[in-house]
Amino acid sequence: MYAFCSFIAGLVFGIGLIVSEMVSPVKVLGFLDLAGNWDPSLALVMAGAITVGVIAFAVARTRTETFLGTTMRLPQTRNLDGRLVLGSLVFGIGWGLAGFGPGPALVALGTGHVKAFIFVVAMIAGMAIYEFAERKRAQKTAGAAPHVHAHEHDHAGAKHRARKGH
Repeated sequence: MYAFCSFIAGLVFGIGLIVSEMVSPVKVLGFLDLAGNWDPSLALVMAGAITVGVIAFAVARTRTETFLGTTMRLPQTRNLDGRLVLGSLVFGIGWGLAGFGPGPALVALGTGHVKAFIFVVAMIAGMAIYEFAERKRAQKTAGAAPHVHAHEHDHAGAKHRARKGH
């Protein structure tokens, strides 16, 4: 049931990205072009997404279990640190250069869009570099030998997921 509901949620999300044209780099770059021919339509899409998110998080905060019976795990930290700011800047620069975010790029990849393929490959490379850097950082902070234990990596990943809201 969990996998089926995940599939349906992903399908609805993907259809929403297609309908809102967030999978079109031209549309996204038009939205980001404040000094030129600005297209404000994606601001309405974002406002709708933020509204749904605010309501969903308000409901989630009152629960200990998800509707599917799994443990409710919400972000615990609200700290704005340099890593979060730097990550946000890199994300924004990538979005502005490519016209894709991660979700829309995956949806566009399904349509055979070459630019989406290049973006997804670069995104995966970025994730691999992040994982490598996190392992090195965990080794350095723990003063560990070259081999990182799985629980150290999981702890670093859990801090990242908590910060990112996963």
